[in-house]
Amino acid sequence: MELLNTTQQFLIQENKVPDLSWKNVAIAAGFLVVNGIISMGLGLKLEKSLLTSSIRCIVQLTIMGQILDSVFRAKNPILVMLMTFTLIFLSSCETVYNKSDWSFRGMFPSVFISTAFSTLFIGVLGTRFAMNESNFLLPELFIPTIGLLLGITAGGMAVAISTCLTKVGEQSDQIETYLSFGASRWEAGKAVAIEAIRIAMLPTINQMSVIGMITIPGAMSGQILGGGSILNAVRYQQIVTFMVSATTSLGVLSVVYVIYS
Repeated sequence: MELLNTTQQFLIQENKVPDLSWKNVAIAAGFLVVNGIISMGLGLKLEKSLLTSSIRCIVQLTIMGQILDSVFRAKNPILVMLMTFTLIFLSSCETVYNKSDWSFRGMFPSVFISTAFSTLFIGVLGTRFAMNESNFLLPELFIPTIGLLLGITAGGMAVAISTCLTKVGEQSDQIETYLSFGASRWEAGKAVAIEAIRIAMLPTINQMSVIGMITIPGAMSGQILGGGSILNAVRYQQIVTFMVSATTSLGVLSVVYVIYS
């Protein structure tokens, strides 16, 4: 406890991480040489993907930083909601076009609505009541929280979609047999739906079991580096983790329902 108090006092005195420049980013980017050596040495052929992804990371985060800086300064609820729906739109595009090998008619609007419903529902309630912020549209709190929720939810929904469509294709004869004997859509595809939801939810459940024992999550680390109270950072991370799990569950459930409808 004494060590924690000493660390906390040091961080509060510093009150910020060291000022960083593009030189520091370049040094960190140099670490990717290790990935390139491994890829070339083992013939993985990932050099192009590695270069493309690293460039996208720099460009996207730089643009995002500029936009967020303007939104945070304005403190306009309309801009906050516009930014939120932009993130949801981009997350839906990533889920549909980059993370899913299978598709179905009306997939994008279905994923967009499912993502928006689950993220906004849990995001607003969590920010207002769990985080005890009466102005839940406070940009420096609401937008990062939504971003954290989308980061995990998009992956869970992509897994659910892929599992559902793959298994429906593999078990089409069995499902059609059930339907021919008068079974409803849910009765015919119940086993597949349950398996898809279970597989998609497992990562968030596993994540909860290792937080604090094996890993120090990004949201908690960010608050600590920013000079915040360590115990408050712990509580914030716990709240975010539970919100992520709930958002993923709602998103996965809704998109699986749409697939079977």
